Amino acid sequence: MEFSNRYIALGERFYQASTPTPVSSPTLFLWNKALATQLTLSDAQQQDEQAMAQYFSGNQPLPGAEPVATAYAGHQFGQFNPQLGDGRAHLLGQVSDQAGRWLDIQLKGSGRSAFSRGGDGRCGLGPAVREFVMSEAMKALGVPTTQCLAVVKSADQVFRQRPEPGAVVTRVASSHIRVGSFQFFAANGDIESLEALCEYSIDTHYPEIRAAEGNRYIRLLDSVIGKQIELVVAWMRVGFIHGVMNTDNTAISGETIDYGPCAMMGDYNPDTVFSSIDTRGRYAFGQQPGIVQWNMARFAECLLSLIDNDDEQLVGELTDLINNFPARYQQAYLAMMAGKCGIAAVAEGDQAFVDALLQQLAEQKLDYTISFDLLTQSLSCDVARTTIEQQLGEVYGQWRQRLSVQGLSNDEVEQVMRAANPRVIPRNHQMEAVIKACVETEDPGSALAFLAVLRHPYELVEGTEHYQQAASDHDAGYQTFCGT
Repeated sequence: MEFSNRYIALGERFYQASTPTPVSSPTLFLWNKALATQLTLSDAQQQDEQAMAQYFSGNQPLPGAEPVATAYAGHQFGQFNPQLGDGRAHLLGQVSDQAGRWLDIQLKGSGRSAFSRGGDGRCGLGPAVREFVMSEAMKALGVPTTQCLAVVKSADQVFRQRPEPGAVVTRVASSHIRVGSFQFFAANGDIESLEALCEYSIDTHYPEIRAAEGNRYIRLLDSVIGKQIELVVAWMRVGFIHGVMNTDNTAISGETIDYGPCAMMGDYNPDTVFSSIDTRGRYAFGQQPGIVQWNMARFAECLLSLIDNDDEQLVGELTDLINNFPARYQQAYLAMMAGKCGIAAVAEGDQAFVDALLQQLAEQKLDYTISFDLLTQSLSCDVARTTIEQQLGEVYGQWRQRLSVQGLSNDEVEQVMRAANPRVIPRNHQMEAVIKACVETEDPGSALAFLAVLRHPYELVEGTEHYQQAASDHDAGYQTFCGT
């Protein structure tokens, strides 16, 4: 791994130099071999687990890495904090992968920084396992996401809801630039740094803007909105609930970042909330699209600082992008739901049908993933057809009637549906059982067995059936916690 330090080149206003705090007796707990190979780590390097544990715990510096804690601000549950920053993470730098893409390498749980605000800078083994497993599951589901290269367990104890072994996660991302990164400079009136961050973001994520017509800041907003819509539509497709959609957890790359209090929806209910800190349901499943728009409005406010307020045309273009978000999202969302239903091309009346289907799921308290899996299977399996037809009632007949007019065979429709409807997701009760086993035994076996299935969510592989069932209590009283 050869490091570049492109973010550091932006200047000292963007970060605080910070060295990871060593941990005791680091051991490699989870390792992402495919990602390591993508990052050009050789087989010989990967097999030296002791060396990998030293490097990816932060105990031993990686050659060429220059660890820093990045600065950012953020709206947390709607309240603005002008300075947050990496309080328990260290950005090591950027590495070029096999495809020539630059990726950020970050240690999380690697100790205190200037931004720790009284925290211990550490991460427990449970939250580390959650992030590793959830990010791998999301990638396999086709959801844009950051990934984890490693979880290194230490002999140090971390105290959160309970004492548990400490851990350091190695996160890999297209970048760690957040909406809150822009807010940090906008709040301080630092226009020079705000401009530099925009230029870096364009070069890193949206280089096509350089050749596009029009104001590049307007084009940047347009591009970021597009990526955010793709992301939240993917979340809605698989029933993912982020749980803490603050602006500092909104990556402008359009990747899922920060898996603290995340969860998966079981029974369909747009009001589903599991995060213990989301007491008012701000980030409920069905609220996520609206929150993305809200976050994009905060991003637009930062960019407004770079636009002449007297230029009514540019201000109008920026405003229109925010105001047009609902229509733009709804078009993408309907196309996604059509795919889940095997509808190859959206037509008039499909929105009403999707609404009726979701209403039936809600009224009957039907599991979101299982219902769409049964719907998919019902095209070729009589048992599945009988089950889902009884559950959906006349909506099932409406669906079959809709399919009959598009001229596709059952096999073709099933192929469309299977691409959108997983057979298995990282269900909450299964995730908790895996975390509990990992923490109590300090053995990764349960996580590895879970990952072997989650990495093939659209197929039936050995062990799939062990992870498909909904929780017997339908997640009653289930809560997730931030982990900080």
